Amino acid sequence: MNIVVLDGYTANPGDLNWDKLQELGKCTIYERTAPDEVLERAAGAEVLLTNKVVLNSETIAALPDLKYIGVLATGYNVVDIAAARERGIIVTNIPAYSTPSVGQMVFAHILNITQQVRHYSEKVTQGDWSKSSDFCFYDTPLIELLGKKIGIVGLGQTGYNTARIAIGFGMKVWAVTSKSRLQLPPEIRKADLDQVFHECDIISLHCPLTDSTRNLVNANRLSLMKPTSILINTGRGPLVNEQDLADALNTGKIYAAGLDVLSEEPPRSDNPLLTARNCFITPHIAWANFEARQRLIHITVSNLKAYIDGKPVNVVK
Repeated sequence: MNIVVLDGYTANPGDLNWDKLQELGKCTIYERTAPDEVLERAAGAEVLLTNKVVLNSETIAALPDLKYIGVLATGYNVVDIAAARERGIIVTNIPAYSTPSVGQMVFAHILNITQQVRHYSEKVTQGDWSKSSDFCFYDTPLIELLGKKIGIVGLGQTGYNTARIAIGFGMKVWAVTSKSRLQLPPEIRKADLDQVFHECDIISLHCPLTDSTRNLVNANRLSLMKPTSILINTGRGPLVNEQDLADALNTGKIYAAGLDVLSEEPPRSDNPLLTARNCFITPHIAWANFEARQRLIHITVSNLKAYIDGKPVNVVK
């Protein structure tokens, strides 16, 4: 088979290998592909693998040999699924490969905010502790998680794993989910969206990006939150109206935000969240530890093998 990887660098910057994929056919791997390079590089490919390179209806229509699209991620909004279906092209994604890693990043942000890890590390480096009259030094509130309410918006595998970690910290877990109350363990309380924003101390977003969830977090919902509350987004950037969140942070309507995703990546220099008060941003790395990327490549190969064997798995419907 003629296999083309359009943007392989983020999954494998050199610490992993594509050997198992290359065993499946003629394989060309590009580190990055600009929009105006897609058609030239994809010409003649039966299999296209993409992480963030967009494959819209026009592109798909211009590739008559294309039979399979593998998304190197869980989210598949970079592919026009309807256009692929019309052509009989199988589209697969990679669910759950980053579930442990994303839950870990959620709590990395939560602990940084509640324990002010970055702030105190900088204070020690600057000599403030050395100058202290006491054995310890602190000049901000420090927040205990025990008994705090966390609202999980979207209780798929990543949301559920995050909920389990929260339970381990002794937190009360509320969830916005399509699951019935009978499907939930007793430690997780089902709630609606406005209840979660109004009642919870921390809100963590884990829902997919759809027309109905775009700008889910907006001025109206932010106005429901407590001034002591924290928003965490490791899901999709456009779930949040970024100007509304920046305004809420800068005016003290909410306490802090921890974000691993933005609406445009890399962000424009004028993104209002880059300078917002108490806003902590990591550069979309919740998925990127070695173990998660290793799983991603392994599942990519397994998906393609299953397709070749006539029994495709992880097919996007």
